[in-house]
Amino acid sequence: MTLAHRLRAALDASAGGTMLAGDDDELLTRGDMTAAAVLIAVTDRPEPGVILTQRTETLRKHPGQVAFPGGRLDPGEDAITAALREAEEEVALPRTVPHVIATLEPYRTGTAFEIVPVIAVVPPDLPLVAAEAEVASVFEVPLSFLLDIANHAARTAMWQGAERHYVEILWNDRRIWGATAGMIVNLSRRLAGL
Repeated sequence: MTLAHRLRAALDASAGGTMLAGDDDELLTRGDMTAAAVLIAVTDRPEPGVILTQRTETLRKHPGQVAFPGGRLDPGEDAITAALREAEEEVALPRTVPHVIATLEPYRTGTAFEIVPVIAVVPPDLPLVAAEAEVASVFEVPLSFLLDIANHAARTAMWQGAERHYVEILWNDRRIWGATAGMIVNLSRRLAGL
């Protein structure tokens, strides 16, 4: 069975499970969210990995954070089109290469984005190139590491005068947290049977 078939079967088997809806329960009632999408690109190798980026320190929003390639939807785009376009712009992943498997439930952020994760399978060892203005580096984390709930650490911090709860995932010298970690938690819940 191919990786694409295994991912699809695991997603189908888990439909309807409990997912994190966003960074904060108050976000569930907001109507002024900006539509966005990210690409969860899973590399098709014996030990599949997930492609992530480290944002540059010069960005106005979320500098230096680890993220999936992605961004806001342009007028007339759907989540899949936007995720593929953003991945091409940010890491030079040709939009015709990913084999899209599914979209996950939207994830709402404290910065007013409603993000749709798009799961796709890509060939291994692609010659990805970081877009210098946005992306400091591109790297791959083993899918098994990201899906292992033992690597999902619950954290608390003060933000805008309120106590916030989030997940942190440490991999080598990388800190994955916030919305990216929240979407990884959802992915691990959906792919529990993989």
